[in-house]
Amino acid sequence: MQQHIYYIRYALHFADMQIPELVAVFNSLVQSRGWSSMRAYHDQALIDEFQRRGIDTTAVTGRNTISFAHPVRFDLPNNKLAVIN
Repeated sequence: MQQHIYYIRYALHFADMQIPELVAVFNSLVQSRGWSSMRAYHDQALIDEFQRRGIDTTAVTGRNTISFAHPVRFDLPNNKLAVIN
């Protein structure tokens, strides 16, 4: 399936970021309740970039969901996102 142009734009933008920058983008969305198709492309591209780098995102992702309920930090030794309570 061909990716939507907005997803591609976000994916290219995130590909140029360092991991701390990606974490900051994620954390800026915590508790944000707004939703649109643009937000969906953005969020999916962000999670896909973490996963493309081999980072475990299971703390914030489920079968077909992404949770922005809590901020995260990058757990370098375990190469995963960890929820900050």
